[in-house]
Amino acid sequence: MTYVGRSRGPMLAAMFACMYFGGLRPAEAAGLRQKDCRLPERGWGLLTLEKTRPQSNSRYTDSGQAHEERGLKHRDAKDTRTVPIPPELVAILRDHIAVFGVGEDGRLFRTRTGGVISGSAYAKVWQEARTYAFTPDQVASPLAGRPYDLRHAAVSLWLNAGVHAPEAAERAGHGVDVMLRVYAKCIDGQQEIANRRILEALAA
Repeated sequence: MTYVGRSRGPMLAAMFACMYFGGLRPAEAAGLRQKDCRLPERGWGLLTLEKTRPQSNSRYTDSGQAHEERGLKHRDAKDTRTVPIPPELVAILRDHIAVFGVGEDGRLFRTRTGGVISGSAYAKVWQEARTYAFTPDQVASPLAGRPYDLRHAAVSLWLNAGVHAPEAAERAGHGVDVMLRVYAKCIDGQQEIANRRILEALAA
């Protein structure tokens, strides 16, 4: 990611990391502010998500801007969502702030002029980064074709690691029913693990 452009890739690397390590939606990552982040020197951190920066046609926003600040998806406007983040992401965000600082409104990710990064801009960076990370055949495939796939990878990782669906759903901002439907394939094949855990509990 850091090989893409003189500043674009390095500036967005931490944003993509938020999607993979924290399961954030792209709009949630784009709206992340310094005050939303608890980044201790050691151990797990915490993100408190309040606002997103979804992109849409300016004709359909109240403000007339292409990006309009909104509440979290599937939640009331004033609701928040807390997302524990692993030490790897804590370190990445701390380094990002140290190198790039924050915008006037506290946002971590922005253009060089302080504006909101468009979906087309970070998608372009992502596509270029894929050419550095993947073989030509992989680049031509759907593998990690969109930045949003990082979020899917995060949630899949949680479920395969044995995180209970309600906890994974809370972290991802999903309803449990949606979680089970969208990520059913991740849960498939867990029967043997479940059986072993039940036997261990019965033997205790």
